[in-house]
Amino acid sequence: QVQLVESGGGLVQTGDSLKLSCTASSRTSNTYVKGWFRQAPGKEREFVGGISMFSSSTWYTDAVKGRFTISRDITMNTVYLQMDMLKPEDTAIYYCGAGRTLWSTSRNDYDYWGQGTQVTVSS
Repeated sequence: QVQLVESGGGLVQTGDSLKLSCTASSRTSNTYVKGWFRQAPGKEREFVGGISMFSSSTWYTDAVKGRFTISRDITMNTVYLQMDMLKPEDTAIYYCGAGRTLWSTSRNDYDYWGQGTQVTVSS
């Protein structure tokens, strides 16, 4: 069992930056893939980006490439989502997931989820 806790959300303006964190309850999660997803009101949860805890390889959805960066600190059992040049359409609840499938963009491949953290970008 892996428990995940996200933090770092908030209210920012267009063009601002924000850094989210996702901390896992145990080091066994360092064998997992971690993914960031987001869900806007009235929309389905969508993939943002992922990282291999083993190799630190990352992958992103096109909408955030060049603006968002995922990194990890295995000593802290934590992954980060650095979000730059934020836009109003980035407004959503951001979730961290843990799974086993490298390069996956599907929420069905992530077995554990955090409670989410709200990000709001004002225009």
